Amino acid sequence: MTAVASRAVGAALDRIEGPEKVTGEARYAYEHPGEGVAYAAIVQATAAKGRIRGVDASAALALDGVLAVLSCENAPRLEVRDDELALFQSDRVAYRGQIVAAVIAESFEVARHAERLVRIEYETEPHDVELRADHPRLYKPEKVNPSYDTDTEQGDADAALAGAPVTVDVTYETPWVHNNPMEPHASLARWDGDGSLTVYDSTQGSAPARETIARVLGLDPERVRVVAPHVGGGFGSKGDVRPQAILAAMAAKAVGRPVKCAVTRQQMFDVTGYRTPTIQRLRLGAERDGTLTAIVHDVVEQTSTVEEFAEQTAVVTRMMYASRSRRTTHRLAALDVPTPSWMRAPGECPGMYALESALDELALACGIDPIELRLRNEPERDPESGHPFSSRNLVACLREGAERFGWSGRDPTPASRRDGAWLAGTGVAASTYPARRRGSQASAHREADGSFVIRVAAADIGTGARTALTQIAADALDVGPERVRVEIGDSAFGMAPVAGGSAGTASWGTAVHRACRRLVESGDDEARVDTTEEVEGQEAYSRHAFGAQFVEVRVNAETGEIRVPRVLGVFAAGTIVNPKTARSQLIGGMTMGLGMALLEEGTLDPRFGDVVNHDLATYHVPVYADVQEIDAVWVDEDDEHLNPIGGKGIGEIGIVGTAAAVTNAVHHATGVRFRRLPIRLDRVVEALNGPA
Repeated sequence: MTAVASRAVGAALDRIEGPEKVTGEARYAYEHPGEGVAYAAIVQATAAKGRIRGVDASAALALDGVLAVLSCENAPRLEVRDDELALFQSDRVAYRGQIVAAVIAESFEVARHAERLVRIEYETEPHDVELRADHPRLYKPEKVNPSYDTDTEQGDADAALAGAPVTVDVTYETPWVHNNPMEPHASLARWDGDGSLTVYDSTQGSAPARETIARVLGLDPERVRVVAPHVGGGFGSKGDVRPQAILAAMAAKAVGRPVKCAVTRQQMFDVTGYRTPTIQRLRLGAERDGTLTAIVHDVVEQTSTVEEFAEQTAVVTRMMYASRSRRTTHRLAALDVPTPSWMRAPGECPGMYALESALDELALACGIDPIELRLRNEPERDPESGHPFSSRNLVACLREGAERFGWSGRDPTPASRRDGAWLAGTGVAASTYPARRRGSQASAHREADGSFVIRVAAADIGTGARTALTQIAADALDVGPERVRVEIGDSAFGMAPVAGGSAGTASWGTAVHRACRRLVESGDDEARVDTTEEVEGQEAYSRHAFGAQFVEVRVNAETGEIRVPRVLGVFAAGTIVNPKTARSQLIGGMTMGLGMALLEEGTLDPRFGDVVNHDLATYHVPVYADVQEIDAVWVDEDDEHLNPIGGKGIGEIGIVGTAAAVTNAVHHATGVRFRRLPIRLDRVVEALNGPA
């Protein structure tokens, strides 16, 4: 690698698209122009379960500017019948808030007005929306997301638990948690004269979105183009096609003109996915020195009656720590609720909250420091697969974090630090996330002026992907980043995976690197690659990023307030492509973990069957004032078994251990173990002072 190239990867390069965004030139899905564009407004079900007996759209259609109303009474047939994209294909109502009709009008304002004039008559049925561990209709799904075994067992976990000198048997609960990207889900659909369709969509993957939209509409994928150059956040909620994209296409076909459809902030709580609530029972058995002999992780969570989504909550427990025996199970209840979906670190995030909390309880039961307990249970190989780790530097993260955080001076006794009404404590938890890579296509082009254009159907959802790919391309081309232009977010650029699973940079970056190197070595003006075979043929290693989070809290015993003076994350994620954007991603993930622990909770009203705090005024997320000092650092890690860049994904690992670190710190401060998230003021006051 030349001296020029060595300055790209690893440099704290400013965002390439920064000037476009701050000047308002960057166009998001809803902002793309369309000649004669019309607007679609969503009509949601007000019944929690039942059938539509009739749709009266007369008042809406009489309004000046209304072009059409779509419902189950007049909508065209789609190729899907049994998932959230099967809009208006049945009179069935599966949950309150489901899309049951749409109004298309000349303006957004008229569409929203007319939407309120549509009258729908329902034949209601009793609904079931509450998850509980003893739900009578719990069942075992065939697989959990995306294709993991539902249950696994190694050794005789029950016998190991029965014979263990020290045991922990505890249950943890997490609530509904909602993705709330700044840019709401939105689409602009335009049909061309030849019957082809272009959709400007707020999506985490333009190429996979093209395949899904084509399938739903019964089109050849070559006749569909999805464009998403700028995406204002996603957190997983835009990882698959959402109903507004299909609605925009149906509406555009119905009125013969381009149609825009945007999901409102309130509607996002119903139709764009959320993290399922979980009930997790953890049973740990150990020797008196803390050596684990048994781990049992049983998960109960919910899905909808529309389609199944089974979060892989206990999968992380299969590989995290050494133990002679372990068992993991997942059970679902299909309720009359919206379908849950991906949210930042699905599976690992709620699963590690429970596992790392239980480990903290085990450390206390054994009288061992929580960091030392983790060190004593480091596996030599992946406990589930038996494969060697490509690299595993959790120990380095724990030790580096302990040094930076001042862990050695910690008094292990809970509730031992008090200043008036304020109790202080510290906690730690480990993090991990798979270092995935998927096949991708990319092309590299040499321009006449000596610059280069790279095209890949990647998505930048605020992570800095465009910038990182520019740095990777510059290194591979042996030129400075200023001579590289990376174009992304267009399905016309070829197959590429979604921005999800912390696999984006590794997947797209491999393809970009290979295309650029082929261009240089061939001397041609254009090179195209497809890395699918390369990825499928990679060696059998267990590839994961690791980390450790340290948190200090102050808890007011009188008011229940929890303040967070310090949060520190230390991570091992291979080569860091861009320290500036990497630190931002890690801090963002930890901030979301802070919200999970202390603030975020979709509050269900069982009478009506929906979440009542469906806006950002009543659904609370962390803000700047909620943590005084937060920092993310990383240890050097050279892993030759990953990809040409040597990097591991960092978009999700930051959230994984944070909630457990916070709750462990709250226990250290108060002596009370809160096993149900979030740790609200009322729960703290009641736990410390008794019921009001």
